[in-house]
Amino acid sequence: MKIIASADRAFKAAVKKVVSRSSIQGDKVEGTVRSILKAVERGGDAAVSRYTHKFDKVSIKPEAFRITPDQMREAYYKIRKEDGDALRYASHRITAFHERQKSAARTWMYQDEGVTLGQTILPLDAVGLYVPGGKAVYPSSVLMSAIPAKVAGVKRIVMCSPTPRGEMSPYLLVAADIAGVDEVYRIGGVQAIGAMTYGTKTIPRVDKIIGPGNIFVSTAKRLVYGLVDIDMIAGPSELLVLADGGANPNHVAADLLCEAEHDENASVWLVTTSAELARDVVRRVQEQLKSLARQKIAGRSMQHNGMAFVVGSLDEAIALADEIAPEHLSLSVENPFKYLEKIRHVGAVFIGRYTPPAVADYVAGPNHILPTGGAARFHSALSLDAYIRKSNIVSYTKDDLYKVKDHVIRLAHMEGLDAHAQSVEVRLK
Repeated sequence: MKIIASADRAFKAAVKKVVSRSSIQGDKVEGTVRSILKAVERGGDAAVSRYTHKFDKVSIKPEAFRITPDQMREAYYKIRKEDGDALRYASHRITAFHERQKSAARTWMYQDEGVTLGQTILPLDAVGLYVPGGKAVYPSSVLMSAIPAKVAGVKRIVMCSPTPRGEMSPYLLVAADIAGVDEVYRIGGVQAIGAMTYGTKTIPRVDKIIGPGNIFVSTAKRLVYGLVDIDMIAGPSELLVLADGGANPNHVAADLLCEAEHDENASVWLVTTSAELARDVVRRVQEQLKSLARQKIAGRSMQHNGMAFVVGSLDEAIALADEIAPEHLSLSVENPFKYLEKIRHVGAVFIGRYTPPAVADYVAGPNHILPTGGAARFHSALSLDAYIRKSNIVSYTKDDLYKVKDHVIRLAHMEGLDAHAQSVEVRLK
């Protein structure tokens, strides 16, 4: 992990490199992804089976794509009771948080001088969840993507996850069952995105695809957008720790490694007003790294994508954090709530010295599916809004239409749209 101060010549270049990172670099794989999607669109289940065998090295016939109710029940016997309890506790917390968002997700109308205006707000019919299953298993992501769908009232919740060894993790299955997933398919990769987009004989199409994946999956989601909706194009995990000199270097190092162990491509940054803290954190990272099971992954992430920025003031630190627009930001400073509304571009903020990223990842309740690659400048955390659709309501009486006819007709003629004007005039003759 490199340390660079704002007075250093290389500071601006280092910041520019971080700011200009992209969530995904899909150009190199786009041709391959397009060909797989086209094959699934044309070949359906047969193409899904073929690519699953090619990439996951497992042969699955279409009739075996879907996990059976018996397999779901058997999963409970393959995990410890305490693990099931932890998943249920997390489920309860996530449900409680997203239930609070329901008040803003109801149909509403009002009268404006006799005109009725408003919006219908209804759940999507079918949502597809993509859950990675390669380097690591993430039952928490099953809960985070499925529970808001259930709270929103989505009628059909589908989950796809790859099974490179032929069997799906029991933790994923138990999480899916707890969260109320209706259909679970043991397929992954681009072929799963294609199946959920176009539909096959075995897997009916969905309206929206939600969940992170590798560069192939992210590119596939980008390419099918428009045929289905997607949540976002998620890239590697990110964490920025914004700390003053009073932060505990052990805590900061642990938080950085917490994010780095996700992926070799994960990015972690420390932005601090204390050069001494930066030096201490770099030392503690090396010490703590030795005991991690995923030492190689976290080590590569820290080496290639880890950076400590030393700046002159907390205002400078906040400005830099906003420019980077990280997925996660840990605010380890005195009186942290004082600075909360100054931080504009971030997926999630962890406030105070005793809010490690892990608590937000698992049991706090807010969603951990967040914008990456700087997309926090314009994209929000996953919420109930992702699972609903809004339609505008407009209702005029004859008298109401008469009152506004001149304005409507004038605007229609202004734009050269005579039929628009006529649609008003014909009603009032």
